[in-house]
Amino acid sequence: MKITNFAVKNYQFTLIIFVLFAVVGLLTLFTMPRSEDPTTHSPQYIITAIYPGTSPKDMEEQVVKPIENKIYGLENIEKILTSVEDGVAVIQPKFKYGVDVDNKYQEISTEINALKNSELPKDIYLVKTEKVASSDVKIIQVALVSGTASAKVLRDNADILKTRLEKITDLKEVKYTGIPEQEIRIDMQLDKLAQLKIPLSLVIGSLQSEAADIPGGSINLDSKVFNVKTSGKFKNVDDVASTVIYNANGKIVYLRDVAEVSYKDGTVNHITRLNGHRCILVTAAMKDNVNISKVKEEYMPVLDAFSKDLPENIKMVKNFDQADMVSKRLGHLGFDFGLAILLVVITLLPLGFRASLIVMISIPLSLALGLIAMNLMGYSLNQLSIVGLVVALGLLVDDSIVVVENIERWLREGHSKTDAILKGTKQIGVAVVGCTATLVIAFLPLAFLPDIAGEFIRSLPIAVITSVLASMLVALTLVPFLGSRMLKTHTHGGGNFFLQKLQQFLSFSYRRIMPLALSWPKVTVGISIILSVLAFLLFPLAGFKLFPTSEKPMFLINIKLPLQADIPESDRVAKLVEKELKQHKEIVYFTSNVGKGNPQIYYNVHQQDIKPDFAQIFVQMEEEASPKSKQRLIRTLRKKFADFPLARIEVKDFEQGTPIEANIVVRLFGENQDTLRALSFKAEEILRKHPGTFFVNNELNAYKSDVKVTINKEKARTLGVLTSDVDKVIRMAVAGLNVGDYIDDRGDSRNVVITLPREKFSNLDALKGLYVNNLQGTPVQIDQIATIGFETSPTAINHFNKSRFAKVTSLTKDGVYANDILKDIVPQLNRMKLPPGYYYKLSGEAESEGDALGGNFLSVILLSGFLFVGVLLLQFKTFKGIIIVLSIIPLGILGGVVFLLITGNPMSLVSIIGFIGLSGIQVKNSLLLVDFTNQLRLEGHSIDEAVNMAGETRFLPVVLTSITAICGLLPIALNPNPLIAPLAIVLIGGLISSTILSRIVTPVMYKLIPPQLESEAKA
Repeated sequence: MKITNFAVKNYQFTLIIFVLFAVVGLLTLFTMPRSEDPTTHSPQYIITAIYPGTSPKDMEEQVVKPIENKIYGLENIEKILTSVEDGVAVIQPKFKYGVDVDNKYQEISTEINALKNSELPKDIYLVKTEKVASSDVKIIQVALVSGTASAKVLRDNADILKTRLEKITDLKEVKYTGIPEQEIRIDMQLDKLAQLKIPLSLVIGSLQSEAADIPGGSINLDSKVFNVKTSGKFKNVDDVASTVIYNANGKIVYLRDVAEVSYKDGTVNHITRLNGHRCILVTAAMKDNVNISKVKEEYMPVLDAFSKDLPENIKMVKNFDQADMVSKRLGHLGFDFGLAILLVVITLLPLGFRASLIVMISIPLSLALGLIAMNLMGYSLNQLSIVGLVVALGLLVDDSIVVVENIERWLREGHSKTDAILKGTKQIGVAVVGCTATLVIAFLPLAFLPDIAGEFIRSLPIAVITSVLASMLVALTLVPFLGSRMLKTHTHGGGNFFLQKLQQFLSFSYRRIMPLALSWPKVTVGISIILSVLAFLLFPLAGFKLFPTSEKPMFLINIKLPLQADIPESDRVAKLVEKELKQHKEIVYFTSNVGKGNPQIYYNVHQQDIKPDFAQIFVQMEEEASPKSKQRLIRTLRKKFADFPLARIEVKDFEQGTPIEANIVVRLFGENQDTLRALSFKAEEILRKHPGTFFVNNELNAYKSDVKVTINKEKARTLGVLTSDVDKVIRMAVAGLNVGDYIDDRGDSRNVVITLPREKFSNLDALKGLYVNNLQGTPVQIDQIATIGFETSPTAINHFNKSRFAKVTSLTKDGVYANDILKDIVPQLNRMKLPPGYYYKLSGEAESEGDALGGNFLSVILLSGFLFVGVLLLQFKTFKGIIIVLSIIPLGILGGVVFLLITGNPMSLVSIIGFIGLSGIQVKNSLLLVDFTNQLRLEGHSIDEAVNMAGETRFLPVVLTSITAICGLLPIALNPNPLIAPLAIVLIGGLISSTILSRIVTPVMYKLIPPQLESEAKA
């Protein structure tokens, strides 16, 4: 081949180029971004609207529908999922993959800001838009623990740490949570306002006017420019209390005359504890494409210095540090990598010391080239890309082994070194290129998997593809050059001791089988067909789960209290759960979050927003805890909390892959809430009856009660009272109204809130004795024009693409897969009598599988299939050759399925990757046999002679490459991580079965349907 001739003849150039690659590859290894999981940029966003004290129905009408209508009109929208609860609406628009994520975020933000100024309620508390990105995960979570420090001291110290961490350029979203912010509280005395006949709206207007911070501009004076400073914001309590709210007839009324103004903590809506001790949490996320190890070197000195400055009664505990996890995980994978190389070295012994050394030099150079390519393409060093490199390790030696073994064979046959190097490489060169092409094409569909699952997994096939292409380049250039310098002509043709013994073993193993198989070709093919059918029949026995649970030694406990439970009740129950967790010594930390979820510490589990009847405990075990010990603890806790009387307690493991609400989700669509509720009961019953389900949840099981203030509009109109003024007074009394802000002593902006005197939490007394001024300023007691009662309303309202739905969710028990349960329950759901216009859809794992393995993926599979056949046609010029080569694939599948069943792993996305990759490896091995058989026939040998000679000669490199691949994959197969182990298990099982059987099936198929060669066609 020309490239080989060039590399050997210009060896100085070849040497300097590959030394350059080695140096750049080494630098890339130490400088390229590192993270635990791959970076993903999903075109998915979260719009959160918070409007305290608003019922789901009012939220739907006033907030959700305007936002949905606006977002639904944007281009490339794929779906919108909305959840509406008391005072909170979460709208999750998802756009088609491939849109510009940042541009779309700006577009959404612009639309939402426009809505705030037009259609949304003016007094809505918050509307925020967030991007869903893997970089949202908090890489550190630090707890400032104290049982005696005041809330202000804790908050001030947390703010100091936050300020210091914010100065680190690679960190973002540094926050502290678990303690309410300080505010200036204005407790209005409505009776005094009524006596003075001062409208509440006048007080609010005066405060808002005083709080406004309007720049004065600039003026020119004596050739200089001076800025004009105006009154500015409120500065302190006295500043607010001194606000003039009324000035008429020479009488001035200050705010302090009609209200009590003081510093107070805001309403408690999030309580945090570490191991049962009161604390405040400080968290930080990391920016994209950054090396987490380098970031740790920046924030650790900050944390160490800060902990030394803390008061004696506050202790800092770094309870979560993702950098440690990344270091350990990449360290384990690095050890696996080293072990794989050691095993590969052992398997190369039959080649001889010099030949093995050439292959060992080619391995790091191929990986270096692969790393350089990955870095240029923007991929990071993470658990999946490293697994891809380890998988590639078992494959990239193939090219070098095949080339070196062929050169060695020519040397053993007595050819000169020059002939052996150039002609030996040329003889095998086309086959090496063809093999690499088939392998690349086999992994290509995985590089084009659609949606978030595809982006998450993509670094694995890219690592394989870049490394394998690099290995082909190395095998055709560097290996012949090194061979020309290092290999020697053999004195005997049998090779070294290990090679002779391996050759003897292979000859002995097939001595009786091969003649028999070639004598009965149709029977042999019949048996192989039976084995192939068996392989496909075994698939359903393995089960299917797209992504496994996480192997990390941590999990969540979700505490769901009875409807409308308040924060104190949720806190009481959380403490009871904490008491049980203290009994388990394997638990190192448990972080309790009452009224809100734990800050996001896993890439696909987002923080639950404010919810009084909810608590979440983040549990962390010892770092070296195995996945099995974690599962044992989870089972123990589930059993313990199964009959917990005060709340429903879900012990939930983290799941890999795309975020899902639960394993099984049944969505029932329709407009009438009562009809949906009745249908949800039927679906819930079907799920509860199945033995494989648990934690079955139906949001519409119980309706909640709301306090309803009914205004007599005729009476109000007669008395000159505006309905909006009544609503404003009630909101002020219950939730408070934000009328401005002030700058605290640390320079941060804090709220000024107007409300009525009340306890820590509002109760029904807040609605007693309220006054509202009519248009003439006369106070009217609200009791005169309104009645207070109760009404029922749904706990939550859900929309999917603007259509209302109810949902029933369920988790699955250990060893039971959602797909197996769906096979049983879908027929029952289909038998449900649904009214016209009502229907159901499956979500959860079923929807996730549809997104990951949808239409685009099938298109890519078809395209790859045609490319696969196209490459083989270029190689053999005949369809018979293709059939012979592809006939081995089902036999490899048999081994892969059997190994999955033996190890207890289900079929998954990673297993599918294994089977697709396996097809490329098998074809590669089979192609070597068929290509050499064709060459022998062209040299004049009969079909029988060619089949036998090719089997004897080419089977040795096939076995060597398979053994090296198996040994290279062994450490990954033994890795406890259920995300990556199945890939190696499938490949090892498939390689064993296909290598053993290819020696029989490929020659037999060749004998049955010998392809017509070019020389025969010309004749």
